[in-house]
Amino acid sequence: MQRPPTLPALACAVALLLTSCGGEEKDTTIPSAPSGVTAQAGSATSVHVMWEQATDDKAVTGYEVFQKGIRVKTLPAAKQMVDIDRLSPRTAYSFTVRARDAAGNLSKPSPAITVTTPAPTPEDRKAPTPPAKLRGKVDGGRAVTLSWEKAADNIGVTSYDIYQEDSRIHSVSGTETTARVTGLRPGTVYTFTVRARDAAEKSSPDSNAVDLTTASAPGKGPSTAPTDLKTTTRKGNVDLSWTPPQTDGPVKEHQLFLNGKLATTIVWGAAPTGKATYTFMVTDRPGTRYSVKLRAKLPDGKWGDFSAQRTVVVL
Repeated sequence: MQRPPTLPALACAVALLLTSCGGEEKDTTIPSAPSGVTAQAGSATSVHVMWEQATDDKAVTGYEVFQKGIRVKTLPAAKQMVDIDRLSPRTAYSFTVRARDAAGNLSKPSPAITVTTPAPTPEDRKAPTPPAKLRGKVDGGRAVTLSWEKAADNIGVTSYDIYQEDSRIHSVSGTETTARVTGLRPGTVYTFTVRARDAAEKSSPDSNAVDLTTASAPGKGPSTAPTDLKTTTRKGNVDLSWTPPQTDGPVKEHQLFLNGKLATTIVWGAAPTGKATYTFMVTDRPGTRYSVKLRAKLPDGKWGDFSAQRTVVVL
């Protein structure tokens, strides 16, 4: 004969929706408020907001950016900077940031930071010159510091935009010539360029590119990325040269990626000695841009790390 459930069992079943009997309780601990919030006017109609990573007893899953108490952006935990666009010129704005965890708990707002957008300059038809002599240093496994020489503009540079593989990831004031980029991955090669921007939203050409490889995580070996990738564009062709990674065995295959997609696999009968070279044809109209990067097939059969990215323009 089946016995009816006891009162303790019924109580456990009812409580299961809130907590598991004798198990983990509902997460009610809020994350810490983001610190180090900064706001920089990138132009007459945009502001770049950046902050330091918040902490939580379990994990931070995202951030919310508020402008005078109104949420204007929602971001994943990996993002700690954002551009706020479509603003008004010559206007003061106040921003705060809150962290969110998996249970939906929101942190207290960060201290408010105020920034004023500059006046527009619609008569400005001349873009700034590119920043010169971009260089950088690695700050451990998750950050780098970049520095460059000032750009020139007929009216004035309002901001410098930092790009990583053609994507803008950070901005600083037009009076700054350094920037610290955080949130990177250990043991990864990154390619950075910088552009100057004026209040009329005109951007300069790219600065020179700089490749930086973050420090490897503890227990992980050296990078397996091809190095010293160089490109030469000729009419109808692009010539590549690079140094394959140093491994315990021969490297006979590389994958070539164009604009982030696999284009072809390059196979040699014997491992190249010293520099490797490859030429691919292009039939696109002049001015077409390609991003180019490579990775090698390692002796254990796995694909290694990606090389630094290069941008080529069809002649």
